[in-house]
Amino acid sequence: MNDTTAILILLIAFLVMIVLRFPIAYAVAIASILCMLYRGDHLAVLPMQMIKGIFSFSLMAVPFFITMGVLMGTGGISEKLIALAESAVGWMRGGMAMVNIVASYFFGGISGSAAADTASLGTILIPMMVDQGYDADFSTAVTITSSCEGLLVPPSHNMVIYATSAGGISVGALFLAGYIPGAILAISLMVGSYIISVKRNYPKGEKFSIGRLIKQLAVSFWALAAVLIVVVGVVAGIFTATESAAIAVIYSLIVSVFIYRGITWKGVWDCLTDCVDTLSIVLILIATSSVFGNLLTLLHVPELAANAITNLTSNKILIALLLNVILLVLGCIMDMAPIILIATPILLPVAVSIGLNPIQFGIMMILNCGIGLLTPPVGAVLFIGSAVAHLPMEKVVKATLPFYLCMIISLLLITFIPQISLWLPTMLGQMV
Repeated sequence: MNDTTAILILLIAFLVMIVLRFPIAYAVAIASILCMLYRGDHLAVLPMQMIKGIFSFSLMAVPFFITMGVLMGTGGISEKLIALAESAVGWMRGGMAMVNIVASYFFGGISGSAAADTASLGTILIPMMVDQGYDADFSTAVTITSSCEGLLVPPSHNMVIYATSAGGISVGALFLAGYIPGAILAISLMVGSYIISVKRNYPKGEKFSIGRLIKQLAVSFWALAAVLIVVVGVVAGIFTATESAAIAVIYSLIVSVFIYRGITWKGVWDCLTDCVDTLSIVLILIATSSVFGNLLTLLHVPELAANAITNLTSNKILIALLLNVILLVLGCIMDMAPIILIATPILLPVAVSIGLNPIQFGIMMILNCGIGLLTPPVGAVLFIGSAVAHLPMEKVVKATLPFYLCMIISLLLITFIPQISLWLPTMLGQMV
């Protein structure tokens, strides 16, 4: 039995099935089975490894965060967060674009999902921007790119998945590490939007009023408090990420049903149905990827990948750029969760070997995957934005090109300035 042949079977079978548009979970599972058969492994190991992959207390936070996001996303908070963002930045040239970006920062901290952000805020903001004189493709481009802020701003279930894949690093540190990178991404998108707005003479909003801002902040407090419960509770050590997620679900239910009254009890049941659908996809991916990752480890693929990359160059800057390129390419052909599950055990050792902190690399990976959600042919958020705006995907991609540049600049800053990701968790004593 030749390890090289086993690696080729595993990777080529996986890539072929990806090209043939197999569901990711099936592609991972079938490629793993073919490799195990070649190695002579007993297939009884397969279900055992799958169960082991999801048998984690930390992963219990994932269904809770998904449920919290769905409840808050359908519970009437979108309009309130939009009003809050408008009172803060709507006075600028291209004010509604700025509102879109800032609202995504707020909403992303609740939903943790770029797709949910685009579907929820996009259905409101894109028509609103078009009615005020903004081009439809520009409005869509702003919406889909700003939705990636939600991947960085906690609580994000993708951060929990990365923390587990990386060997159980601190979820609290990851949560804190996302705030400043998310803000930098928002600022870079706002700068790009402002330049385009000035060039196209897009309108300004109402004059800034501190009274209106305070009023909207009071109205939106109940929504924003959900994030405070999770992040402050975890960072302060009051409860674990899993416990905080469970508490946040109860809180979200109370706010959505009794305070904002944006959802009925029948609607809660529909939300739970949506959560089960999403969770089933996530858990089967985690389970099958656990088998795939175990085979990669047995076949020493992480060590081989590290040696291959370091043999190309010893320059740490070039290696860091190469890691980003690999993740960006993967983002063009795969969804976010499988990239995190499969690429983390391979690329994290390389990142650590050139001095990148696992927390910093996690933020890099999540932003790379977020950019992948906006790129064809598998960009789920790109498709959602096109569908919401009723525009051809090609037109949306063309309008998004300047914003890709803004996102790449943000990515490079996060890659080469570690303190962007590490300053906040270090200051609050979460780095170990």
